[in-house]
Amino acid sequence: MNNWFKSGTPWIWLNAGAVAISMVMVIGLIGLIAVRGLGHFWPSPIVEISYTDEMGEEKRLLGEIRQSETLTAAAMRETGLEVPEEQELVTRHLLKQGNRDIFTRDFQWYLDDNMGEWDYPAEAVMLERQEWGDFYGYLREVREGGITVATGKGALDTLQELAADSAALMAEVAQMDRYDIGAINRQIEQLRLERRRVDMNDRLSDEEKQARFDDIQSQREALEDEYEELRSLRNEKRQQAANASAIFEVMDGRMVEINFSNLVRATTPNVMSAREKFAEYFSRFWSFLSDYPREANTEGGIFPAIFGTVTMVIIMSIFVTPFGVLAAIYLREYAKQGPLTRAIRISVNNLAGVPSIVFGVFGLGFFVYFIGGNIDQIFYPESLPSPTFGTPGLIWVSLTLALLTLPVVIVSTEEGLSRIPKTVREGSLALGATKAETLWRTVVPLASPAMMTGLILAVARAAGEVAPLMLVGVVKLAPNLPVDGQFPYVHLERSIMHLGFHIYDVGFQSPNVEAARPLVYATSLVLVTIIIILNLTAIGIRNHLREKYKSESD
Repeated sequence: MNNWFKSGTPWIWLNAGAVAISMVMVIGLIGLIAVRGLGHFWPSPIVEISYTDEMGEEKRLLGEIRQSETLTAAAMRETGLEVPEEQELVTRHLLKQGNRDIFTRDFQWYLDDNMGEWDYPAEAVMLERQEWGDFYGYLREVREGGITVATGKGALDTLQELAADSAALMAEVAQMDRYDIGAINRQIEQLRLERRRVDMNDRLSDEEKQARFDDIQSQREALEDEYEELRSLRNEKRQQAANASAIFEVMDGRMVEINFSNLVRATTPNVMSAREKFAEYFSRFWSFLSDYPREANTEGGIFPAIFGTVTMVIIMSIFVTPFGVLAAIYLREYAKQGPLTRAIRISVNNLAGVPSIVFGVFGLGFFVYFIGGNIDQIFYPESLPSPTFGTPGLIWVSLTLALLTLPVVIVSTEEGLSRIPKTVREGSLALGATKAETLWRTVVPLASPAMMTGLILAVARAAGEVAPLMLVGVVKLAPNLPVDGQFPYVHLERSIMHLGFHIYDVGFQSPNVEAARPLVYATSLVLVTIIIILNLTAIGIRNHLREKYKSESD
C-alpha cells in the first residue's frame, strides 16, 4: 500500500475523480436549465376536469397541468385543507387555468382526490394575449365589425385567419410606435434643446436669435405635421385590428368577448399534429428571443436584454483589453523591478478580490456623478437639469465592468510575457532589432494566446455580473435599444437591459411567480449559451494565434 501511495497513483485517481464530478455537475446544471426552460415553449394539451370542491359543489376546470406532486396529509392539513384522518398521502396538481382578468389568478392547485375524469376536448382554444396572460376557453362565434361571420366547427379557421391579420396589423403599429413615431419625437426633443442652446448663447444678437427661432419653429411644425400623419395611420391600423373579435365560453360557463387587437396567437393544442406542435414550438421560442417583454417582464421576449448584454460585453472588451495589455507590458518589460512594482502587483491582485458591488458604488460615484456630471455641465448645458451622461447608462456599465475585470487581463498578460524564453529576446536584439521592435514584433505576438485567455476570463465574469450593474446603468425595462438608426447610432448614455438582471427581476420581483418560473430557466439558458458562444469565439482566436506562433515559441 505504501508503494502504491508513493507511486502517485492515488493522486491521479483523485484528480480524475474531481474532474469527473465537476463535469457531471456542469452538464447536470445545464441539462436541468435546458429541460425546464425549453419545455416552457412546447404546446401542452388542454385538459377539462370535473372538480368537487370542499363545499361539495361541482365545477368544471379547464387549462394546462403544469406540475403534480404528492405530499403528506399532515402537511396538507397545515395549509388548512380538510384531509381524511385515515389518509397519509395527498396528490395535487397545479393547473394553469389562465384568464387572469376573470378569475384573478391564473395558477391554482387542485387535489387529485376531488377530480373526476380528465378529458382533452378538441375544441378547446388557447390564446396568447398582449395583456392579462393566456386565455383558455371554447370558441362559440367569430365577429367582424360586430357582425357574426362564423360559428360552430368552421369558426376556428376564421379565427386563425383573422387573428393572423390582426397580429400583423398590431406588429405594424408597434413598429410605428417604436421607430417611426419615436424618431419624430426624438427630433422634436432635439429641436427643443437647440432652441434652448440658441437662447443661452450670449454671442448672438436678438435678430440672429429670432431668425434661428423661426427656423426651428418651421422645422418643428413640419415634424408635427408628419407626426399627425403617422398617428392617423397608426390609429387606422389599430382600428382595423380591433374590428374583429370572438366569443368564448370559459370554464365556469360565462361568455367572454376577446378583441383581436389584444391577440398574439391562437392555438388548439389538443388537435395539433406532431409537426404542427414542433412548428408552434419553434415559433414560440423565436418570439421569446426576438420580441420585447410584456406584462412586467413575465410575458413576451427578451431581445432587449440579449442586445444589451452583448453590447455591454463588446464595449467592455474594447476598454479593458488595450488598457490591461499595456499595463502588463509596462510592468513586465519597462518598469524597474523593485518594491514599488511589487506593491503595484499586489494591489492589482487584491483588486481582483474586491466585492463587485464595491465597483458598482465606485462607478456610480466616480463615473456617473463626477465624470458624467461634468460632461453634462460642459457639453450638454441646454439639457440640464435633466442629465444626459450624468445618469446610469451603457458607457458607465462598460467602464465599471472593465475596471472589474482589469486585474484578470493584467495578470494573464504578465504570465504570458514571463513565459517567453529569454533567448528569444536576446536573439532578436542580436540580429539588430531595437527593444521596441523585439517587444511588438516578437514578444507580444508570442504572448497573444495568454492575452486572449485573460479576455476569455474577463468576458465570462462580466457577462454574469449583476449587482454592480444595477447601480450604473442596467434597468428593469429599457424603452429603446442603445443602437438604432438615429445619429449618432450608438447611444452610450442610454440605460440597457441585461440578462442577469432580467433573471433576478423575473425570479424575485415578479408578481406572478408561477408564470415567471419557466422564463427564469429559459433566460438562464440563453445567458449561459451567450457566454459559451463568446468564450468559444475567443478560444478559437486564441488557438489560431497559438498555432500561428507555435514555431516561433519553439
